[in-house]
Amino acid sequence: MKVVDIAKAIAPKAKHKIIGIRPGEKIHESMISEEDARSTYEYPTHYKILPAIYDWHHCSLRIGHGKKCVEGFVYTSGNNDQWMTSEALRKWIRNEYRLA
Repeated sequence: MKVVDIAKAIAPKAKHKIIGIRPGEKIHESMISEEDARSTYEYPTHYKILPAIYDWHHCSLRIGHGKKCVEGFVYTSGNNDQWMTSEALRKWIRNEYRLA
């Protein structure tokens, strides 16, 4: 979901002015870097980055049923294919905060 989508979900009737990207502003957020991928495991609903300390990234109890991410894997907002819609966000806000 883009910031513009969030703004429209929260205040759909408000005026919005697009001013463009500012110096130093990031377009995409990196959640799992290529370096972290070496100790990252994939699960049906999430990823888990296990620390290398004490070899936790090799511990079967901590890994559980996770699948090791492939070498070079990265997860950023730019390569994410699952996005919340504005309507889903409004519904989530209503449910979480019991707003009308």
